[in-house]
Amino acid sequence: MHTDFAAGPVAALDIGGTKIAGALVDAAGRVLHRAQRPTPARESGETVMRAVEEVLAALAASPLWDAAGAVGIGSAGPVDASRGTVSPVNVPGWRDYPLVERVRRVTGGRAVTLVGDGVAMTAAEHWVGAARGHDNALCLVVSTGVGGGLVLGGRIHPGPTGNAGHIGHVVVDLDGDVCACGARGCVERIASGPHLARRALENGWRPGPDGDVSAAAVAASAHAGDPIALASFERAAQALAAGIAATAALVEIDIAVVGGGVAGAGEVLFAPLRRSLGAYATLSFVRDLTVVPALTGTDAGLLGAAAAATRARDGGAWAASGGGEGARGGS
Repeated sequence: MHTDFAAGPVAALDIGGTKIAGALVDAAGRVLHRAQRPTPARESGETVMRAVEEVLAALAASPLWDAAGAVGIGSAGPVDASRGTVSPVNVPGWRDYPLVERVRRVTGGRAVTLVGDGVAMTAAEHWVGAARGHDNALCLVVSTGVGGGLVLGGRIHPGPTGNAGHIGHVVVDLDGDVCACGARGCVERIASGPHLARRALENGWRPGPDGDVSAAAVAASAHAGDPIALASFERAAQALAAGIAATAALVEIDIAVVGGGVAGAGEVLFAPLRRSLGAYATLSFVRDLTVVPALTGTDAGLLGAAAAATRARDGGAWAASGGGEGARGGS
Protein backbone atom coordinates (compact mmCIF):
# COMPACT_ATOMS: atom_id res chain seq x y z
CA MET A 1 0.00 0.00 0.00
CA HIS A 2 1.13 3.53 -0.73
CA THR A 3 0.86 6.60 1.41
CA ASP A 4 -1.12 9.78 0.63
CA PHE A 5 0.29 11.00 -2.68
CA ALA A 6 -1.65 14.24 -3.14
CA ALA A 7 1.36 16.48 -2.61
CA GLY A 8 4.04 13.87 -3.21
CA PRO A 9 6.43 13.54 -6.13
CA VAL A 10 5.74 11.57 -9.29
CA ALA A 11 8.00 9.30 -11.30
CA ALA A 12 8.80 10.34 -14.85
CA LEU A 13 10.30 8.46 -17.80
CA ASP A 14 11.67 10.05 -20.98
CA ILE A 15 12.18 7.36 -23.62
CA GLY A 16 14.06 8.03 -26.83
CA GLY A 17 16.24 6.24 -29.32
CA THR A 18 19.46 7.20 -27.53
CA LYS A 19 18.64 7.18 -23.83
CA ILE A 20 16.01 6.21 -21.29
CA ALA A 21 15.95 8.82 -18.54
CA GLY A 22 14.00 8.69 -15.31
CA ALA A 23 13.39 11.08 -12.45
CA LEU A 24 11.37 11.75 -9.35
CA VAL A 25 9.86 15.21 -9.74
CA ASP A 26 8.03 17.30 -7.15
CA ALA A 27 4.88 19.39 -7.57
CA ALA A 28 6.93 22.51 -8.36
CA GLY A 29 8.76 20.85 -11.25
CA ARG A 30 12.01 20.23 -9.37
CA VAL A 31 13.96 17.08 -10.22
CA LEU A 32 14.71 15.32 -6.93
CA HIS A 33 16.41 12.13 -8.12
CA ARG A 34 17.66 10.93 -11.52
CA ALA A 35 18.55 7.73 -13.32
CA GLN A 36 19.53 6.99 -16.90
CA ARG A 37 20.46 4.09 -19.17
CA PRO A 38 21.39 3.93 -22.86
CA THR A 39 18.56 2.74 -25.08
CA PRO A 40 19.45 -0.64 -26.65
CA ALA A 41 17.53 0.54 -29.70
CA ARG A 42 18.67 -2.23 -32.05
CA GLU A 43 17.96 -5.02 -29.59
CA SER A 44 14.73 -6.91 -28.93
CA GLY A 45 11.69 -5.27 -27.38
CA GLU A 46 12.24 -7.16 -24.14
CA THR A 47 15.85 -5.97 -23.96
CA VAL A 48 14.62 -2.38 -24.28
CA MET A 49 12.06 -3.04 -21.56
CA ARG A 50 14.80 -4.37 -19.28
CA ALA A 51 16.57 -1.02 -19.62
CA VAL A 52 13.33 0.72 -18.61
CA GLU A 53 13.06 -1.59 -15.61
CA GLU A 54 16.65 -0.76 -14.61
CA VAL A 55 15.84 2.94 -14.63
CA LEU A 56 12.71 2.35 -12.55
CA ALA A 57 14.69 0.18 -10.12
CA ALA A 58 17.22 2.99 -9.68
CA LEU A 59 14.37 5.40 -8.91
CA ALA A 60 12.80 2.88 -6.51
CA ALA A 61 16.06 2.84 -4.54
CA SER A 62 15.37 6.43 -3.49
CA PRO A 63 13.66 6.98 -0.13
CA LEU A 64 11.23 9.24 -2.01
CA TRP A 65 9.89 6.37 -4.12
CA ASP A 66 7.17 5.23 -1.73
CA ALA A 67 5.59 8.71 -1.85
CA ALA A 68 5.51 8.71 -5.67
CA GLY A 69 2.05 7.43 -6.49
CA ALA A 70 1.94 7.99 -10.25
CA VAL A 71 4.16 7.52 -13.27
CA GLY A 72 4.34 9.68 -16.39
CA ILE A 73 5.96 8.52 -19.63
CA GLY A 74 7.03 10.73 -22.52
CA SER A 75 8.03 8.50 -25.43
CA ALA A 76 9.29 8.88 -28.95
CA GLY A 77 6.43 8.06 -31.27
CA PRO A 78 4.13 7.20 -32.69
CA VAL A 79 2.34 6.51 -29.43
CA ASP A 80 -1.25 5.44 -28.86
CA ALA A 81 -2.16 6.85 -25.48
CA SER A 82 -5.70 5.48 -25.69
CA ARG A 83 -4.33 1.92 -25.88
CA GLY A 84 -1.19 2.51 -23.83
CA THR A 85 1.13 1.36 -26.64
CA VAL A 86 4.23 2.78 -28.32
CA SER A 87 5.85 2.20 -31.72
CA PRO A 88 8.92 4.47 -31.79
CA VAL A 89 10.34 4.74 -35.30
CA ASN A 90 13.88 4.54 -33.92
CA VAL A 91 13.21 1.53 -31.63
CA PRO A 92 12.18 -1.21 -34.09
CA GLY A 93 11.76 -3.84 -31.34
CA TRP A 94 8.76 -1.92 -30.03
CA ARG A 95 5.76 -2.07 -32.33
CA ASP A 96 2.39 -1.61 -30.60
CA TYR A 97 4.34 -2.39 -27.45
CA PRO A 98 2.11 -2.38 -24.32
CA LEU A 99 4.34 -0.02 -22.38
CA VAL A 100 1.71 1.38 -20.01
CA GLU A 101 0.68 -2.08 -18.83
CA ARG A 102 4.29 -3.22 -18.42
CA VAL A 103 5.27 -0.13 -16.42
CA ARG A 104 2.10 -0.37 -14.31
CA ARG A 105 3.01 -3.96 -13.46
CA VAL A 106 6.64 -3.15 -12.63
CA THR A 107 5.66 -0.23 -10.39
CA GLY A 108 3.16 -2.13 -8.27
CA GLY A 109 -0.05 -0.93 -9.92
CA ARG A 110 0.68 2.78 -9.92
CA ALA A 111 -1.34 4.96 -12.30
CA VAL A 112 0.56 5.45 -15.56
CA THR A 113 0.04 8.29 -18.06
CA LEU A 114 1.58 8.07 -21.54
CA VAL A 115 2.19 10.96 -23.96
CA GLY A 116 4.31 11.45 -27.05
CA ASP A 117 7.55 13.36 -26.71
CA GLY A 118 6.18 16.46 -28.48
CA VAL A 119 3.25 16.64 -26.08
CA ALA A 120 5.63 16.04 -23.16
CA MET A 121 7.77 19.00 -24.21
CA THR A 122 4.61 21.09 -24.49
CA ALA A 123 3.51 20.09 -21.00
CA ALA A 124 6.93 21.00 -19.62
CA GLU A 125 6.99 24.41 -21.29
CA HIS A 126 3.43 25.17 -20.18
CA TRP A 127 4.22 24.11 -16.61
CA VAL A 128 7.58 25.74 -15.94
CA GLY A 129 8.84 27.08 -19.29
CA ALA A 130 8.25 29.70 -21.95
CA ALA A 131 4.55 28.88 -22.47
CA ARG A 132 3.69 29.32 -18.79
CA GLY A 133 0.73 31.68 -18.43
CA HIS A 134 -0.37 31.23 -22.06
CA ASP A 135 -3.75 29.62 -22.64
CA ASN A 136 -3.20 28.90 -26.34
CA ALA A 137 0.23 27.79 -27.49
CA LEU A 138 2.10 25.55 -29.88
CA CYS A 139 5.35 24.01 -28.69
CA LEU A 140 7.77 22.46 -31.17
CA VAL A 141 10.76 20.15 -30.92
CA VAL A 142 13.05 20.63 -33.92
CA SER A 143 15.71 17.95 -33.82
CA THR A 144 16.22 14.67 -35.71
CA GLY A 145 12.51 15.02 -36.44
CA VAL A 146 9.99 17.78 -35.86
CA GLY A 147 7.34 17.16 -33.21
CA GLY A 148 4.96 19.34 -31.31
CA GLY A 149 2.00 19.74 -29.02
CA LEU A 150 -0.82 22.14 -28.27
CA VAL A 151 -2.18 24.08 -25.32
CA LEU A 152 -5.79 25.10 -25.99
CA GLY A 153 -7.99 26.96 -23.55
CA GLY A 154 -5.36 26.60 -20.85
CA ARG A 155 -5.21 22.81 -21.15
CA ILE A 156 -2.78 20.46 -22.82
CA HIS A 157 -4.58 18.97 -25.81
CA PRO A 158 -2.98 15.59 -26.61
CA GLY A 159 -5.89 14.34 -28.71
CA PRO A 160 -7.40 10.84 -28.57
CA THR A 161 -4.13 9.01 -29.25
CA GLY A 162 -1.70 11.55 -27.78
CA ASN A 163 -0.39 12.90 -31.09
CA ALA A 164 -2.29 16.19 -31.54
CA GLY A 165 -0.08 19.11 -32.53
CA HIS A 166 2.33 17.00 -34.58
CA ILE A 167 3.38 19.95 -36.72
CA GLY A 168 6.22 18.01 -38.33
CA HIS A 169 3.74 16.38 -40.68
CA VAL A 170 1.88 19.47 -41.75
CA VAL A 171 2.45 19.76 -45.51
CA VAL A 172 4.05 23.07 -46.53
CA ASP A 173 5.35 22.17 -50.01
CA LEU A 174 2.77 20.52 -52.28
CA ASP A 175 5.42 19.26 -54.71
CA GLY A 176 8.09 18.60 -52.10
CA ASP A 177 10.22 15.56 -51.43
CA VAL A 178 8.67 12.39 -50.02
CA CYS A 179 8.73 12.32 -46.23
CA ALA A 180 9.39 9.22 -44.13
CA CYS A 181 5.70 9.30 -43.20
CA GLY A 182 4.73 8.78 -46.86
CA ALA A 183 3.43 12.28 -47.58
CA ARG A 184 5.22 15.00 -49.54
CA GLY A 185 6.62 18.32 -48.44
CA CYS A 186 6.17 17.95 -44.67
CA VAL A 187 7.70 20.50 -42.31
CA GLU A 188 9.95 17.73 -40.97
CA ARG A 189 11.28 16.90 -44.44
CA ILE A 190 12.59 20.46 -44.73
CA ALA A 191 13.31 21.71 -41.21
CA SER A 192 14.66 18.72 -39.24
CA GLY A 193 18.38 18.66 -38.46
CA PRO A 194 19.37 15.87 -40.88
CA HIS A 195 17.39 17.35 -43.76
CA LEU A 196 18.68 20.86 -43.09
CA ALA A 197 22.25 19.51 -43.23
CA ARG A 198 21.51 17.42 -46.32
CA ARG A 199 20.20 20.48 -48.13
CA ALA A 200 23.35 22.44 -47.24
CA LEU A 201 25.58 19.65 -48.60
CA GLU A 202 23.54 19.38 -51.80
CA ASN A 203 23.94 23.11 -52.36
CA GLY A 204 27.71 23.06 -51.97
CA TRP A 205 28.39 23.53 -48.27
CA ARG A 206 31.52 21.73 -47.13
CA PRO A 207 32.31 20.65 -43.56
CA GLY A 208 35.46 21.59 -41.71
CA PRO A 209 38.53 19.38 -41.22
CA ASP A 210 36.71 17.23 -38.65
CA GLY A 211 34.22 16.12 -41.30
CA ASP A 212 31.20 16.94 -39.13
CA VAL A 213 28.13 17.16 -41.37
CA SER A 214 25.52 17.64 -38.63
CA ALA A 215 23.06 20.51 -38.36
CA ALA A 216 25.18 21.85 -35.51
CA ALA A 217 28.16 22.09 -37.89
CA VAL A 218 25.99 23.88 -40.44
CA ALA A 219 24.90 26.26 -37.67
CA ALA A 220 28.52 27.00 -36.80
CA SER A 221 29.18 27.85 -40.46
CA ALA A 222 26.07 30.03 -40.54
CA HIS A 223 27.26 31.94 -37.47
CA ALA A 224 30.54 32.50 -39.33
CA GLY A 225 28.60 33.97 -42.25
CA ASP A 226 28.68 31.08 -44.74
CA PRO A 227 25.96 31.97 -47.27
CA ILE A 228 24.99 28.36 -48.08
CA ALA A 229 24.61 27.50 -44.40
CA LEU A 230 22.58 30.65 -43.83
CA ALA A 231 20.33 29.78 -46.78
CA SER A 232 19.73 26.30 -45.36
CA PHE A 233 18.56 27.77 -42.06
CA GLU A 234 16.46 30.31 -43.96
CA ARG A 235 14.66 27.48 -45.80
CA ALA A 236 14.11 25.52 -42.58
CA ALA A 237 12.78 28.64 -40.88
CA GLN A 238 10.41 29.27 -43.77
CA ALA A 239 8.95 25.76 -43.46
CA LEU A 240 8.54 26.13 -39.71
CA ALA A 241 6.90 29.54 -40.13
CA ALA A 242 4.43 28.16 -42.66
CA GLY A 243 3.48 25.31 -40.31
CA ILE A 244 3.19 27.62 -37.29
CA ALA A 245 1.04 30.11 -39.23
CA ALA A 246 -1.25 27.34 -40.45
CA THR A 247 -1.66 26.10 -36.88
CA ALA A 248 -2.38 29.62 -35.64
CA ALA A 249 -5.06 30.10 -38.30
CA LEU A 250 -6.75 26.86 -37.24
CA VAL A 251 -6.73 27.17 -33.46
CA GLU A 252 -5.69 30.76 -32.63
CA ILE A 253 -2.49 30.24 -30.67
CA ASP A 254 -0.69 33.37 -29.47
CA ILE A 255 2.79 31.91 -28.88
CA ALA A 256 5.00 29.30 -30.49
CA VAL A 257 7.80 27.87 -28.35
CA VAL A 258 10.64 26.23 -30.25
CA GLY A 259 13.07 23.78 -28.66
CA GLY A 260 15.27 20.88 -29.72
CA GLY A 261 18.79 20.66 -31.06
CA VAL A 262 18.19 22.76 -34.18
CA ALA A 263 16.77 25.57 -32.03
CA GLY A 264 20.17 25.61 -30.32
CA ALA A 265 21.42 27.52 -33.37
CA GLY A 266 19.84 30.61 -31.80
CA GLU A 267 19.29 33.68 -33.95
CA VAL A 268 20.58 31.87 -37.05
CA LEU A 269 17.20 30.11 -36.90
CA PHE A 270 15.01 32.54 -34.96
CA ALA A 271 15.74 35.70 -36.98
CA PRO A 272 14.58 34.21 -40.32
CA LEU A 273 11.77 32.39 -38.52
CA ARG A 274 10.34 35.66 -37.22
CA ARG A 275 10.73 37.29 -40.64
CA SER A 276 8.98 34.43 -42.42
CA LEU A 277 6.22 34.32 -39.82
CA GLY A 278 5.47 37.95 -40.60
CA ALA A 279 4.90 36.94 -44.22
CA TYR A 280 2.63 33.98 -43.42
CA ALA A 281 0.73 35.01 -40.27
CA THR A 282 -1.10 37.97 -41.81
CA LEU A 283 -4.70 37.65 -40.61
CA SER A 284 -5.75 40.04 -37.85
CA PHE A 285 -6.19 37.28 -35.25
CA VAL A 286 -2.72 35.77 -35.76
CA ARG A 287 -0.64 38.91 -36.40
CA ASP A 288 0.48 39.22 -32.78
CA LEU A 289 1.79 35.66 -32.63
CA THR A 290 5.22 35.51 -31.00
CA VAL A 291 7.98 32.91 -31.37
CA VAL A 292 10.37 32.25 -28.50
CA PRO A 293 13.01 29.66 -27.57
CA ALA A 294 12.08 26.86 -25.17
CA LEU A 295 13.39 27.08 -21.61
CA THR A 296 13.29 23.50 -20.27
CA GLY A 297 16.17 22.17 -22.38
CA THR A 298 17.17 18.52 -22.07
CA ASP A 299 14.82 18.03 -19.10
CA ALA A 300 11.73 18.81 -21.21
CA GLY A 301 10.77 15.16 -21.65
CA LEU A 302 11.07 14.33 -17.95
CA LEU A 303 9.28 17.46 -16.79
CA GLY A 304 6.51 16.95 -19.33
CA ALA A 305 6.01 13.34 -18.30
CA ALA A 306 5.87 14.49 -14.68
CA ALA A 307 3.35 17.20 -15.55
CA ALA A 308 1.13 14.63 -17.28
CA ALA A 309 1.28 12.26 -14.32
CA THR A 310 0.67 15.02 -11.77
CA ARG A 311 -2.36 16.42 -13.56
CA ALA A 312 -3.89 13.00 -14.21
CA ARG A 313 -3.31 11.98 -10.60
CA ASP A 314 -4.87 15.15 -9.23
CA GLY A 315 -7.84 15.06 -11.61
CA GLY A 316 -6.75 18.36 -13.10
CA ALA A 317 -6.66 19.80 -16.61
CA TRP A 318 -4.68 16.95 -18.12
CA ALA A 319 -7.22 14.27 -17.26
CA ALA A 320 -9.99 16.44 -18.74
CA SER A 321 -8.20 16.58 -22.09
CA GLY A 322 -8.65 13.95 -24.78
CA GLY A 323 -6.68 10.77 -24.23
CA GLY A 324 -5.98 11.24 -20.55
CA GLU A 325 -8.07 8.48 -19.04
CA GLY A 326 -7.24 5.85 -21.64
CA ALA A 327 -3.56 6.48 -21.13
CA ARG A 328 -3.66 5.58 -17.49
CA GLY A 329 -3.36 1.90 -18.02
CA GLY A 330 -6.42 0.64 -16.20
CA SER A 331 -5.13 1.72 -12.82
